[in-house]
Amino acid sequence: MSDDRTDVQEFFTARAADWDRRFPDDGPAYAAAVAELGLPEGGRVLDAGCGTGRALPPLRAAVGPLGVVLGADLTPAMLETAVRAGRDRDGRLLLADVAALPLRSGSLDAVFAAGLIAHLARPEANLRELARVVRPGGTLALFHPLGRAALAARHGRQLTPEDLRAEQNLRPLLARSGWRMTSYVDEASRFLALAVREA
Repeated sequence: MSDDRTDVQEFFTARAADWDRRFPDDGPAYAAAVAELGLPEGGRVLDAGCGTGRALPPLRAAVGPLGVVLGADLTPAMLETAVRAGRDRDGRLLLADVAALPLRSGSLDAVFAAGLIAHLARPEANLRELARVVRPGGTLALFHPLGRAALAARHGRQLTPEDLRAEQNLRPLLARSGWRMTSYVDEASRFLALAVREA
């Protein structure tokens, strides 16, 4: 049986160098999704599965110079690409697995996660770990710059009823993991589910 972590690392290591060139127009979609998190000035936020760090500049802009921005990713090559792009100036990069974050419980105001959920080995446990590091009342954004149907079409797949990002699957999954979904958008140009950390 293959190791899920190794599979994810291999997938992203092979794509890290040209990742940003493949998706050059996603910046405004990231910024709009970050804006919907409603981060406070001076807030503390984690970009979980940050990849090349495309969310770090809008996250930094949202929390301001006194805020804390962290980017965690499992794949060294993605973090190296983030550094080459200068995005480490907007947030501290951590080589870390979202299954076991090196962060104190309740230490964050929010988690932003772009494209992460499809790569989680144990979605319920992993979302529970994200909940652990967020204070009660803090927020989670599950984002993708393409909606489910557009993403499936890009990869030559059909949407299936088991798709984790389908609202009827995601809402109870989040609830079991310590989150309450507050909004759900799935349109051609973006996917964005927002949730609040339950007390």
